[in-house]
Amino acid sequence: MSVNFAGPFLAGEPRATALLTDGFRRVAAWQEEVRARQGRQLPAGLLALVQAPGSEAGRRNLAALAETGTVAVVTGQQLGLFLGPLYTFYKACSAIAWARAVERETGARCVPIFWLQTEDHDFAEIASCTVPPALQLALPLVESRGSVAHLAVPAAVEDLLARLDQALAPLPDAPRMLGILRRAWTPGRPLAQAFAATLLEIFAEEGLLVLDPRCAEVARLSSGLYETAIARTQEIDCALLLRGQELERAGLREQVKVRPGSPLVFFHGDRPEDARRRLSSRGAVAHRENEDSRAPGNGWQLDGGGEVSRAELLRVAREEPLRLSSSALLRPVVQDALLPVVAYVGGPAELGYLAQTAPLYRLFGVRPSLSAPRARFRLIDPRSAARLEALGLAPQDLEVDRVKLLSMLGSERAPADALARRFLGDLPALLAESGAKHPGLARAARRTQVTVERAAARFAERHARLLAAQDATLVDRVDRLQAALFPGGAPQERVHSLPYYAARHGLSALKAAVLAAVQPGQTFVQDLRP
Repeated sequence: MSVNFAGPFLAGEPRATALLTDGFRRVAAWQEEVRARQGRQLPAGLLALVQAPGSEAGRRNLAALAETGTVAVVTGQQLGLFLGPLYTFYKACSAIAWARAVERETGARCVPIFWLQTEDHDFAEIASCTVPPALQLALPLVESRGSVAHLAVPAAVEDLLARLDQALAPLPDAPRMLGILRRAWTPGRPLAQAFAATLLEIFAEEGLLVLDPRCAEVARLSSGLYETAIARTQEIDCALLLRGQELERAGLREQVKVRPGSPLVFFHGDRPEDARRRLSSRGAVAHRENEDSRAPGNGWQLDGGGEVSRAELLRVAREEPLRLSSSALLRPVVQDALLPVVAYVGGPAELGYLAQTAPLYRLFGVRPSLSAPRARFRLIDPRSAARLEALGLAPQDLEVDRVKLLSMLGSERAPADALARRFLGDLPALLAESGAKHPGLARAARRTQVTVERAAARFAERHARLLAAQDATLVDRVDRLQAALFPGGAPQERVHSLPYYAARHGLSALKAAVLAAVQPGQTFVQDLRP
C-alpha cells in the first residue's frame, strides 16, 4: 500500500530522499546553495513589487534584497480569511527562523519572503476560518473561477469582524489582534492586499517580505517559463510520468494528479481576470499548420468548452502572459527562477509535489532550491494540559477515533482482556483437552475456540465502551480535549485560526514562543505551551 511522500521523506528513508534531496538537514548543503546564488541579481522590475513592513527590519530586508549576493528563504500559501489556518502563521515563522539560521551559518545576507499563492482559483477553500471552541466564520461564496487575486473583500466582512470581536472579547490580547484585522480587512480592498497587510503587520519586527505574483510584471518575467511549459509539453509529460512510476515503485503516492497532454499553465481567456481554465490535449484542434513533434498535436481544448491553438497559446505567453498562470507543479520553478531561493519551506503536501517537480528543473534550465519542512505545532493551553494529566494521556493519544479512545480509557477501569478471560472460564482448556483425546475433533475444537474468543473480545470491548460512555466527566474531558487538540479528527494547525490563540496568549508572546521553538531541520510535531 502506498503512503504520502512526506512521512518517509521527513523520516530520512532512502526511498524518498533518492527522489528529493534532504539537504535541508545539512549546513554544508545550505552553504552550497548560497555559493550557487551569490552572483545573482534580482530581475529588473521585481524589487518594486516586493512588499515590506514599514518597520526598520522591513526596510533593511528590502534594501538587502536589492544587493547582489543576498539570498532568500521562501514560503507561500493560499490566501485565507483572517490568515486562515494556524499553519500559515507557522510557515511565516519557519521562513523567518530559517533565514536567520542560513545567515548565521553561511555568513550570507538572507531574507524571508512569503509568496502569496494568488493565482489559485478555489475561493471556497479560503473563504472561511474556525475560531475555537466552535465559531465558524465564512465569506459569501462567489461564482468565479478567476484567480483569487482579482476578488475583493465583501461588505459581509464587517459582520464577521463583529462576531469575532464578540467571541474574543474576554481574552486579554483581543484588542490588538482585532485591530490588526480591522485595519487589513476593509470592504472593497483586494483579498490579496488584506491578507498581505495582515502578515506585514504581524511580522513587522521580523521584516517579513511579501510578494504577490499575480501581476503584469511577474507574468512578463515568467513568460519564458510559460513558453517552455507549452512548447515542451511532451517532454514534461514524460518526466512526470517517469517520476510517477518511481514514486509508485517506492510505495509513495503522487501528490498532484498528472494529466498527460496538459501544459503546466492555466489559460484565462480574453482577460487576466477571466476564469482560470485547464488545457487538455484530448480532441486537439484540427488545424495542423506549423506542427511541432514536441507538442501533443497543435492545440488544446479548454475545460468548460472551447479550444486554443498552440500558436495562439505561445503568442499569449510571449505578448500577454498575464492571461496565463502557473500550476502547482510549475510554481516552484517560477519561484526559483525569479528569486535567489536557498530553501523553500513547505508543508507535508508541498513536499509531495516538490518531489514530483524535481525532475522538471533541468528542462527549464533552473537550479532548484532545497525543500525544507515547515515547523509543526500543537498549542496546549493550561486547561488542556490539566485534562491530559488527569486522564494520563499524551497529546498524541488524542489523534484517534473518539470511540476508540473512550474504549481505551474505559478498558483501564474494566480491562477487556480480563473480562474476556472470565467469560471464557475453563472453555479453552476443555477444548484443548478434547482435541488432544480425540484427534478427529482437534480442528473443530480450534475453530470453536477462535470463534468464542472473538465473540468474548467483542463483548468485552462493548462493555468497556459502555462504562466509559456512562462516565459523563470522562466523556466531557475527551470531547473537550479532542476539540482543542484534534478538532474534527484533524491536526489543530489545519483547522483552527490564529486570532483566537493570539488573543488568548498575546500575539507577541505567541510569536516569540513559536520562533524560539522553530529548529531548522526538525521534522516532528512539537507540543507548545505558550
